[in-house]
Amino acid sequence: QVQFAESGGGLVQSGGSLRLSCAASGSTFSINIVGWYRQLPGKQRDMVATISSGGSTNYADSVKGRFTISRDNAKKAVYLQMNTLKPEDTATYYCNTLPRLYNWGQGTQVTVSS
Repeated sequence: QVQFAESGGGLVQSGGSLRLSCAASGSTFSINIVGWYRQLPGKQRDMVATISSGGSTNYADSVKGRFTISRDNAKKAVYLQMNTLKPEDTATYYCNTLPRLYNWGQGTQVTVSS
């Protein structure tokens, strides 16, 4: 079993930056594709970015060129550097494997003001 704990969210103005962190527990973390997802109230949870254990990345079109995902397998951590934030990036952000294998953490709220 793997558990995730997200942090780093907050309130930022449009055009600003935030760096999200995800701490994972569990022995199988290093062999999984992990990713960041986000969810608006009443909406489905969408994938934002993923990274394989070897470092290959994929991004949703809406964040390409603005967000960067990275991971540190030794620390069992995944990061999301978010630059040039827009109000439409406002959401609760979660990390998990792809496909999702484990329970969701509590997430971290990102609010971008215009």
